[in-house]
Amino acid sequence: MWLVTLADLSLLLVGFFVLLQADRDLDPKRLAEGLAAGFGVTAAAMPVAGNAIDGFAPGSADLPRDPAALAAWAAAELRDPRVRLTVTGVADNAPGHGDVDPASGSAAVLAADRARATVAALSRAGVPDARIDITTALRPGRRAVIVTLAFAGDPSVASQGKRP
Repeated sequence: MWLVTLADLSLLLVGFFVLLQADRDLDPKRLAEGLAAGFGVTAAAMPVAGNAIDGFAPGSADLPRDPAALAAWAAAELRDPRVRLTVTGVADNAPGHGDVDPASGSAAVLAADRARATVAALSRAGVPDARIDITTALRPGRRAVIVTLAFAGDPSVASQGKRP
């Protein structure tokens, strides 16, 4: 049994050294894209942390609490030029819950309004919005805004093909 474990460890070690050697000869951006494609990852950035605002009233995009703590967290994280924030507005799409935009009757529009209201509050608090993406989601039983911090790398270094 120990021989199988030793063989697994040896193969992992060989794979690690192949990866190190490949990193020397390839463009880092192309290597990262190849690794992401190999694992089936389609996102451009790797999520590493998150925050949320829960408790929205059904059919409302009004923030249920003061976003000062969220704004302080977002501002502190965006000091690193290699990260991006994704603000995802979430509406409850369970049948009969009435969590829809009053004017359009659409849950997706309500989710977008929640995300927009959160980004507007963050912007008013001084958080730079140039590296904030807005998305929407429909989930049964959830009325929230989810803010995800993602490592996207340094765009200026990646576009030049240089290492930091």
